[in-house]
Amino acid sequence: MNVSRTEIPDVMVIEPKVFGDDRGFFYESFNEARFAEATGVSVEFVQDNHSKSARNVLRGLHYQLKQPQGKLVRVVQGEVFDVAVDIRKSSPTFGKWVGLILSAENKKQLWIPAGFAHGFLVLSDTAEFLYKTTDYYSPESERCLLWNDESIGIQWPSTAVPLLSAKDAVGSSLLVADVYE
Repeated sequence: MNVSRTEIPDVMVIEPKVFGDDRGFFYESFNEARFAEATGVSVEFVQDNHSKSARNVLRGLHYQLKQPQGKLVRVVQGEVFDVAVDIRKSSPTFGKWVGLILSAENKKQLWIPAGFAHGFLVLSDTAEFLYKTTDYYSPESERCLLWNDESIGIQWPSTAVPLLSAKDAVGSSLLVADVYE
C-alpha cells in the first residue's frame, strides 16, 4: 500500500496495491499490521458502515463530540468528493480542510482521525460509500457543521444545490460549534 499525507498531515490517503487482469481485480482493503506500519497509527475498528446516495447528495459535515470516531473511508461504486475538517482547537490546522475524489475506479481510501468533521458530495449518478469507525455511532453526541460555512470555505466541485438531510441543513458554523480542545 502507498500512504501519502495531505496538507493536514494527520489525514492520509491510502492507495492499496491492486492486482488485476482480464478477469477483474483483487486488493486487500484493510490489514491492521500493514496499516500501522505504513501510517504509524494503531487502530481498532468497531463498526463498518455502508451508504448509497444519489447524485448531488451531500452528507455531512458530521462528527461525534463525546465518542469521537476515526474513519477509514472508501467508495465501491461511483464517485464522491470527500472532505475532512480539523476541529481540534489546539491543532495548528484548526478550521482547515482537505478534500479529494474517492471513486470505485481510483480505489483510494482516506484515513480521517478522531477530531475531524467529515462529509462527502456525490459526483456520479449514485455512489456506495463504505467506512470503518474506531467508535460506535452515538446519536446523542453527534454534531454537524454547515457544509457551506464561510469560515471554513470548502470549495465543493459542483455549483448545483446539494440534496441535504434535515439535520445537515441546520448544521452549526465552526465559529459557534462544539469542538474538541
